[in-house]
Amino acid sequence: MRILAFSDLHGSFGAVEKVLRHEEAFDAVVIGGDLTTHGISAEASEAVKRFQLFGRPVVAVAGNMDPPQLDHAFAGLGVSINARGVVIGEAGFFGVSASPFTPFHTPYEISEDEIRKRAEAGWAEVGDARWKIFVPHAPPANTALDRTFFGKHVGSTAVREFIEKQMPDVVVCGHIHEARGVDSIGKTIMVNCGQAGKGYYAVVTLADQITVEMRG
Repeated sequence: MRILAFSDLHGSFGAVEKVLRHEEAFDAVVIGGDLTTHGISAEASEAVKRFQLFGRPVVAVAGNMDPPQLDHAFAGLGVSINARGVVIGEAGFFGVSASPFTPFHTPYEISEDEIRKRAEAGWAEVGDARWKIFVPHAPPANTALDRTFFGKHVGSTAVREFIEKQMPDVVVCGHIHEARGVDSIGKTIMVNCGQAGKGYYAVVTLADQITVEMRG
């Protein structure tokens, strides 16, 4: 199974469509949040509908810069994996929208306890899947994926604790633009996709050996 993973679009929907037009065959699309920057649900919903025109399943969470109402809109489109699981083929996708609280009071921030609850709720719905793909917008704390330009780790402690406890096969996240890259905790391979608006994305291949490639 070949998955194209994006995060932090911030309105650059055309950049994602360009990749979908020109990439090799793929089986699913993951959107890891921040489709907008203080945008509206209708804007992001129309973008997702455009992505669905490529004929592959799309799953998505909202980011901290998106309106919280986007979760409801995504559920109506059948793409939401916030606190829920979706199984596509042998892969189970589940996720958590928003980010932990920040000093910037962005539109969609929640507590670490709420992040933990949403992760566990989604996990419970993908138990029969061969591969489990966790999509929190916020990266796990104290990894290569949550380090700011100033060297400070600002990821989610709840996301990290969940990974350490459940060991999903793959984690797809974003949020910290400058921390684009790949890391691991135990057997879990983790990727911060980087800013989709700059042409960055990741290709996750699920097979006997799971691989993650950074593109863009």
